[in-house]
Amino acid sequence: MREALDQWTFVIAAYALTAVGTLALVTWSWLAMRAAERRRDAGRGR
Repeated sequence: MREALDQWTFVIAAYALTAVGTLALVTWSWLAMRAAERRRDAGRGR
């Protein structure tokens, strides 16, 4: 048994955190875009 920490645990965690953060940012941006399009259409009287 070794005492050193396994770096792959941290690497995988970093990639997972990055993937979740990217997905959250894309979702948030998409929802904001749809809301802006709805406001634009309402302003045009559609």
